[in-house]
Amino acid sequence: MNKKEISDAGWNYDNSYSRLPDLFYTRQEPEPVRSPHFVIFNDELAKTLGLDEQVLNSDQGASVLAGNEIPEGADPLAQAYAGHQFGYFNMLGDGRAVLMGEQVTPSGERFDIQLKGSGRTPYSRQGDGRASLGPMLREYIMSEAMHGLGIPTTRSLAVVKTGELIIRETYLPGAILTRVAASHLRVGTFQYAASWGTKEDLKSLADFALQRHFPDLANAENPYLHLLQEVIRRQALLISKWQLVGFIHGVMNTDNMTISGETIDYGPCAFLDDYDPATVFSSIDREGRYAYGNQPSIAGWNLTRLAEALLPLLHEDTEQGVSLAQDVLAEFPKLYRQHWLAGMRAKLGLYTEVQEDETLIEDLLTMMYKQDADYTNTFRSLTLQKPEEVAMYGSDEFNFWFEQWQARLDTQPETKAEAYELMRRSNPAVIPRNHRVEAALEAAVNQADYSVMEQLLDVLKDPYAYTAEQAEFAALPPKSAVPYRTYCGT
Repeated sequence: MNKKEISDAGWNYDNSYSRLPDLFYTRQEPEPVRSPHFVIFNDELAKTLGLDEQVLNSDQGASVLAGNEIPEGADPLAQAYAGHQFGYFNMLGDGRAVLMGEQVTPSGERFDIQLKGSGRTPYSRQGDGRASLGPMLREYIMSEAMHGLGIPTTRSLAVVKTGELIIRETYLPGAILTRVAASHLRVGTFQYAASWGTKEDLKSLADFALQRHFPDLANAENPYLHLLQEVIRRQALLISKWQLVGFIHGVMNTDNMTISGETIDYGPCAFLDDYDPATVFSSIDREGRYAYGNQPSIAGWNLTRLAEALLPLLHEDTEQGVSLAQDVLAEFPKLYRQHWLAGMRAKLGLYTEVQEDETLIEDLLTMMYKQDADYTNTFRSLTLQKPEEVAMYGSDEFNFWFEQWQARLDTQPETKAEAYELMRRSNPAVIPRNHRVEAALEAAVNQADYSVMEQLLDVLKDPYAYTAEQAEFAALPPKSAVPYRTYCGT
């Protein structure tokens, strides 16, 4: 692709992150690959970014999104950050990714464009800097599914197969994913600044975050306290949305929590089948630290680490800074609970609020747990007014609960029809079922058959549509004696 063709694609790069102190990154171009070609390309996202999807979705475009060609205005770099990984603090950084720059859209929005799997960087820690096809397609599927569910998330513009093999337990096809994010600022970025930088470095990073994500706060009396407060608010909303759809991130390290409030890093993630708060899918989470039911408390723990990093900026007196931080951190569990309760009410068609709702909600979840009821399909069946399809149907406990719920719906000024319509908007008919995702990846990686993945992505595009095709994808797999396990795929 020549310079004119690259320009024709619509790239409009700026590089504000590279204007931070050198401490925060290393300039690093992607390592060229042998034979790049697209496996999948996101036309709709390309348009949103102001890119010409017809120009970019080509052999020449694949070369650009593999890192073989650098568009004008791009300034590739690897970001430095740190993080608590399963509770242990480490120096980290982009070990297999480069930030190409920030695409500024025609409407003035700004998005990071990152190539994941693009080769070694100074932060690779003996890794090869590459990625295999399966995990990159998993991130594509899961991030686009989360977008369809209305959950803040990084997104995937493309997956390019490199034409090279990489060595893991065996030889695997290499691939590069183009990740699109509001930014890649993480809690771990601030931990890195606090541990290895000066107070001025930390201030530069905080000012950058304010400018990037919260420009209205820049002139506040204590902008850094407001920065912490806003991140807490966004994360409280985000984690509630995860819980409401049964999403399990799997690796909630502090380097995987964004300042923007987007979900990031789709390594060992998966969705609940049977409702059990102790559910863990990740093969490396042997102690259940990041189990489904622990996600809200882990988010609070991560946010406390952010507050610790920001302490030098919150107040000149450390004790007063700690007090300020503690006050805003105390709001997280309250905000999370408010969002979660509001979401659960909507899942049950409740427009109004009464104190007894919490008991109604908890009693349903308790029954679901005892009966190994599928989380998504329980709410789906209630939405479709088919209580006979839920696992608890016919028991005295469920019959009593169902009568209580129907009586509660009758207390609202809204009609039953309006209540069930609210439920349709709040309960997905379909999620990326684990067996469906695995089937799509197996076909793609082992047979070069991408039709299974494409059909799944089409079904997940509007998960609240309740189409006949989605009914097929809502069906559960046969019970397995072997627990489902996911892997980071690094």
